[in-house]
Amino acid sequence: MKQNKTLSTPWIIIIVLSACHTTASFAGNAESGPVTFESLLDEMVNRDRIARLPRPAYTCRQFSSYDRNSTEPGSPTWWANWDRSYFVRIEDNNGRKEHVLMDADGPGAVVRFWATWHGPGGGEFSNGTLRVYLDGKAEPVIEGPMADLISGGKLVAEPLSRGVSPETAYRHRGHNLYLPIPYAKHCKVTYETKAFIDEGARKGEALYYQINYRSYEPGAKIESFTKNSLEQARSTLDRVQRLLGQNVRIGLERAKEETLEGRLSPSEEQSISISGQRAVRSLEFRLQADDLSQALRCTIIKMEFDGSPTVWCPIGDFFGTGYHIRPHSTWYTAVSADKTLSCYWIMPFREQAKISILNLGSEPVELTRGRILSEAWDWDDRSCYFHAAWKQWTEIETQSNEKAKDNGAFDLNWITVKGRGTYVGDVLTLFNTANTWWGEGDEKIYVDGESFPSHIGTGSEDYYGYAWCKPNFFESAFHAQPSGDGNLKPGFTVNSRYRSLDAIPFSKSIRFDMELWHWAKTTMNYAPTTFWYARPGATWDVKPDPKEAKRAIPKAVEHIIKPRLVKNAIEGETLRVAERSGGITEIQNLPQFRWSNNRQLWWRNAKEQDSLVVEFNIEEAGDYDVTLGITKAVDYGIVRIGVNSETKLDRLDLYNPSVIAFDVKLPVCRLREGKNQLKVTILGANPSAVKSHMFGLDYILAKKR
Repeated sequence: MKQNKTLSTPWIIIIVLSACHTTASFAGNAESGPVTFESLLDEMVNRDRIARLPRPAYTCRQFSSYDRNSTEPGSPTWWANWDRSYFVRIEDNNGRKEHVLMDADGPGAVVRFWATWHGPGGGEFSNGTLRVYLDGKAEPVIEGPMADLISGGKLVAEPLSRGVSPETAYRHRGHNLYLPIPYAKHCKVTYETKAFIDEGARKGEALYYQINYRSYEPGAKIESFTKNSLEQARSTLDRVQRLLGQNVRIGLERAKEETLEGRLSPSEEQSISISGQRAVRSLEFRLQADDLSQALRCTIIKMEFDGSPTVWCPIGDFFGTGYHIRPHSTWYTAVSADKTLSCYWIMPFREQAKISILNLGSEPVELTRGRILSEAWDWDDRSCYFHAAWKQWTEIETQSNEKAKDNGAFDLNWITVKGRGTYVGDVLTLFNTANTWWGEGDEKIYVDGESFPSHIGTGSEDYYGYAWCKPNFFESAFHAQPSGDGNLKPGFTVNSRYRSLDAIPFSKSIRFDMELWHWAKTTMNYAPTTFWYARPGATWDVKPDPKEAKRAIPKAVEHIIKPRLVKNAIEGETLRVAERSGGITEIQNLPQFRWSNNRQLWWRNAKEQDSLVVEFNIEEAGDYDVTLGITKAVDYGIVRIGVNSETKLDRLDLYNPSVIAFDVKLPVCRLREGKNQLKVTILGANPSAVKSHMFGLDYILAKKR
């Protein structure tokens, strides 16, 4: 698990630039002549390039520190999770012990480098030496302290060197380097440190890493990166940094504008058609509804290009904000403070485009803004249609990572596409229902029928550019967390990753799987949106799903996990604490443990001989059979229980290796009309327990004899 650094970007859409900065000028420079450091920089800010099959052709692959025990899909070790400090090999280089992170023949280019780290035993990272060797040369072309090079500004400044939120402690950030490093013949990346490193970092220094790289077709002309490349390309580098830093919207000055606005009654659809050989360059929508969150999910954006449906997606997910407005800006999307949703994917077509908005909800939706910009496009045999697909696993049951066989993980297929095209990004929207991390799972991407994925990662948050499951907001050109509210507690989370140089071309097919590995056994909602370009005739396995899109969005845990209610019970969380000699009491809401009403009264940080007294009311005096709903766990204590100054249980051991809720029936209790008292005294702890002396009261059930 890993995390990031906030990029403050304006919401202003810049649509007029000088001619030398237009998309058209980029297109000419980027595809003529050899691939160079400068041409790759230009390609990053040329949205047109991604809408055509790449020239020269390349495949995108990944080196990472994934656990090498993950050897065969579906095998007992497939979900092995020590995804750190695994390397290609270790070399002795003139007396230096260098750990090889990447070793690839060219022609190629490194296009994304993500990492996070810590020292032995979770201590301070040694910040050892990172080296990049090109074309078999003994001297590295890049050399220096790893953290300084990737996100410390030593190699390049933001945004090409991008961490995450400054609100996240540095040691818990994910670090991203988008600086392209082309090579003609070969690339090797190594790491050297004097700190102890063992396989999987069970004791030694932990280095988590992912390196995305291109392998170009044989014969492709590549100019290798040199020590002088940064200075020689300074003007281009500065321009690209400015464009990405501000997410400047270029190439719109000649665009033709269409509008799609008005009231959408339930089940109503409105459309607009654009004729000619053109490309949609920008979409902007703003919705107004009594329940805007529900409308963001129930309002569907649909697109057809040349008569073929290619996009069907809830509008909030399509624009990267899920079903809550979360202002942020990326290279391809923007959500502004005035609730305008914008995107800048290039969407070409030969004859006609049809863009529709469909209201699947039960209430009307007002399109107060609907603006579509398009320009002429030269359709050729490399041009591709834009696609987006959405699916949701509703109330999916996660497992517990305590299971020995598979660590509680399982793979979910987000999308499988057959045909020829390029995978360009995704958005994940979810609602977590547990007070712990949901995203331990790794991406597994299979290209053109691979039996083993050429992309296998180190954690869901690492895939999205951050680390250590931290919830802080961040935004950047190519990765963002508009909301992380549901990362470590129940709530809503939306993550996005958009691909530029690390887009993944496919000739026959692409299959994107993601492990769902939650740290708790619970139930949650989980909805990915995937984006890709494809040549005509492509097929995919995610179909429009009106039933799921119409489903009420969860706003609380109880909307997903229906509370178990013990009839006639007095809920522990409603009781008044009359006395407490030590420790802290609070209400704990953890639906996965199936407490009555999903809650319990939780007493923690007590010491031996501390006592807790709570009051409960009885309408009629008499003898009662009393049952207590109580919790057992690894850090719970041994207690004595009394009712109205009479001991009922001398000694009750609440230790259990995992959290369980259970019932305890007390001996017959004489209860008074009105207030009665339940007293719990800490006696100690089981020898196997964590000595936290906790106690949890779910409910009191009193039945008159």
